[in-house]
Amino acid sequence: MFTTPIAKLLRLVPNQAKKNPMIPLQQVKMKTEVIVETSVQLTHISFYYPLGAEKKKLPVYINFHGGAFIMNEKEMDDPYCRFLANQTGCVILNVDYAKAPEYPFPKPIEQCYEIIQWMKRKADGLNINPEKVMVGGQSSGANIAAALCLYLEEKGGNQPLLQVLSCPMLDFVTSHADKPEPDQWRSRYPQVASFLNTCYVPEKEQAEHPLASPVRADVSDRLAPALIVTAEYDAFRPEAEFYAEKLKKAGVKVQEKLFKDCLHAFTHLGPKEEAEEAWNLIANKIREAAESL
Repeated sequence: MFTTPIAKLLRLVPNQAKKNPMIPLQQVKMKTEVIVETSVQLTHISFYYPLGAEKKKLPVYINFHGGAFIMNEKEMDDPYCRFLANQTGCVILNVDYAKAPEYPFPKPIEQCYEIIQWMKRKADGLNINPEKVMVGGQSSGANIAAALCLYLEEKGGNQPLLQVLSCPMLDFVTSHADKPEPDQWRSRYPQVASFLNTCYVPEKEQAEHPLASPVRADVSDRLAPALIVTAEYDAFRPEAEFYAEKLKKAGVKVQEKLFKDCLHAFTHLGPKEEAEEAWNLIANKIREAAESL
């Protein structure tokens, strides 16, 4: 297979979302880089501590960046982690999770689960309240956040106070050719999306697994409350709306927000006004969840 060489070439494409952030860069009290040993690989993570943070045992929000499971790194979300830290008064943990095809499903989920367990063990030294944990991400990162909640449920672990799913990709079973793709090039060449999918879930059985495709999961009312942000012209909008309804029917508290006239990853690519509104919504929801206990 040529998935790895092609993925490495795609990683060389400049990241437009990183070059032109939607939120101005803010100062934080402290940003700390840590390398954590997991069974998957050595994992680079960043902690952002908010300005003016005085009290001990701060809530923590764990962020997973987007990038189709194969591209990008945590630094693309640096401006947003700074913003969220200052706006919420929480510590933001930004994870550089393992990329496919070198590390396909379920490796990133297992890795991120181990990061959470490590963080809880080190909570005192990190000035974090292990009982006030939230997770979230964008696109592929939102998939990992949703899968983590399901994985924690499987293992009988405590649920996060909140899961933030922004433009989430939640369905590997439905062919991209059958999704409402607005981009004429991606619509004309759905094989590109199929290649990206194959990198993460090379086998059909993997694509059908509920931790890869949360839309196929049996959900319960014990799952974390969700904020689900969607864009009107996003190929993944139907699966996000389907998952939102599935969660609500199970008794999970869900807040949905549809941004009109926006495309996938608008939080990172604009329009700027809508992106700022989305980040403020996410910040408000994190702060609300952190203050709920």
